[in-house]
Amino acid sequence: MVQVTELGYIGFGVNNADEWKQFATQTVGFELADDGEPGRFYLRMDNWHHRLAVHTNGSDDLEYLGFRVPGPDEFGEMQHQLSEAGIKYRVGSDEEAVERHVLEVLRLEDPGGNPVEIFHGPEIQFSKPFYPGRRMHGRFNTGTGGLGHCIIRQNDATAARRFYMQLGMRGGVEYKIRMGNRIVTPVFMHCNDRDHTVAFGVGPQKRRLNHIMLEVDNLDDVGFTHDLVRKHHVPVTITPGKHSNDQMYSFYFRNPSGWMFEYGYGGRSATYQSEYYIEDVYGHQPESGGFGDSD
Repeated sequence: MVQVTELGYIGFGVNNADEWKQFATQTVGFELADDGEPGRFYLRMDNWHHRLAVHTNGSDDLEYLGFRVPGPDEFGEMQHQLSEAGIKYRVGSDEEAVERHVLEVLRLEDPGGNPVEIFHGPEIQFSKPFYPGRRMHGRFNTGTGGLGHCIIRQNDATAARRFYMQLGMRGGVEYKIRMGNRIVTPVFMHCNDRDHTVAFGVGPQKRRLNHIMLEVDNLDDVGFTHDLVRKHHVPVTITPGKHSNDQMYSFYFRNPSGWMFEYGYGGRSATYQSEYYIEDVYGHQPESGGFGDSD
């Protein structure tokens, strides 16, 4: 079975481009890459042309998730695999591939209506070393784990799990958490050594995108970013703490579009075995909106 290897890029829309550029560089530490393309700008985390594509269309929500396959052979095999599973897709045009800065791209939707792209051959800029928008003690952790992970909206977690399994992922329920009078059972899907790449099932969400997790390779950057977030009066939505599943020390904060970034350090590699937890190791208390848009 062909497997996607990483979450390579994410595209999302914003309403206030200037506010986002300031926030992304001065608070989060992204490098701004503006190639003069109308209606969009890019954010870098490493030597890829971009990891985040920001569309100035006013949506303030997810536009697409881009999952990588190793090369052209796997790209062709993935098309056969999707067809055998009855999943509709469209092969992107040459112009669409150029727009994404990849060699080839497929376009489809998951059961929750989230646009998904499968690609190979991203543009890598070794001649343009990553230069963060503000001081960092270290760098973002990407590599074979991809840009990070995300939680997205799904109305049917079972159907979503089947869909992502057809992309070669594996996973299932990893938490049974009491929130008020209900038990929340989020599903986490894995495709590489990062503990998880995409997750869903946290409850009702107004937006497609709940959060994007960014991992750094130096603990001091988590503390430094937390100080910057507080200094700039950015809402902290979940206080610093340590997850039980990926054992990431992290905190969550809201961005100008209203969804969240998780900023973390020290995540363990995937165990490739099923486990579940009823709480985190410590911390991670909800604040200013907590775990989702509707809780």
